[in-house]
Amino acid sequence: MPPNKISAIDRASFTDYLQKSTRILALCGAGLSASSGLPTFRGAGGMWRNHEATSLATPDAFANNPALVWQFYSYRRHMALTANPNPAHFALAELARRRPGFVTLTQNVDGLSQRANHPASQLHLLHGSLFDVRCTEFYCNYSAQNNFTDPIVPALAIPKGSLQPSPSSIDNTGEEASKSLAAAMKGDKATEEGKDLDISDAGIPIPAISPEDLPQCPECHKGLLRPGVVWFGEPLPVATMSAVDKFVEESDIDLMLVIGTSAMVWPAARYVEEARSRGARVAVINMDKQDGKRNLAKGDWFFHGDAGTILPDILYPVIGDVSTKATE
Repeated sequence: MPPNKISAIDRASFTDYLQKSTRILALCGAGLSASSGLPTFRGAGGMWRNHEATSLATPDAFANNPALVWQFYSYRRHMALTANPNPAHFALAELARRRPGFVTLTQNVDGLSQRANHPASQLHLLHGSLFDVRCTEFYCNYSAQNNFTDPIVPALAIPKGSLQPSPSSIDNTGEEASKSLAAAMKGDKATEEGKDLDISDAGIPIPAISPEDLPQCPECHKGLLRPGVVWFGEPLPVATMSAVDKFVEESDIDLMLVIGTSAMVWPAARYVEEARSRGARVAVINMDKQDGKRNLAKGDWFFHGDAGTILPDILYPVIGDVSTKATE
């Protein structure tokens, strides 16, 4: 069956089961935000400028070059804020309002679920958020959530396109000026004057930023703020894991939604199996047939296609029409 098409048999059986389901767990991955158009930078092949994106997502990278790491995350924040939540985000948010026993565990850090007004008490962030920050000073416990200011500090503003080379005020070697001149001469890189430049391209010069111009802690006035995401080598958030574990353990689960993720890596795989052990039937929504059909059991559903199209469709009998919310 072509993507985004649902058989009458699957639609009828899922609708009947959904309407009877009160305790539902959703596990979301990058496929949830695919139709919002965000780059994921996943895997070893994901590059940002001349850097493997994964090499910038470590505590050591931040300790060695906080300016570069903040430029990477500021770019990601900016990209996420120029995107909009898609109908799948609004569908999950509405399901949460209609079903108090519905909990979402998302691996995404893009803030789109929050911007779709998903009830915070029913949304758990496995990998943190681009829009959360916390202090790096050892004795300071400052943190803040849902800081959607863009740029978070003026020095991290995305450079604008210009048909004129921009001299550097801090580099006296001529290197930055040469890069600026080269970019100005390339119409495919400079684009229109006044437009955001794509600083993921190593051919676009980015400014050198001093530590004092990076986000500073407003509480201790000593430490730098860092993005509130889980970096490689760091543990997953205990509070998040505990909250989801408590939900799974406290009673039977009717339905497990696996959206835009293969759910093959711990702890995602564990939650699918634990939900099944609690009686859940599993519905998988995925663009990738191989990812989606792994480990399906008898009585499960696989919906092949874009979550932004499939999810509002299959949840419609409970949530109604969310298309107007997605276009507001």
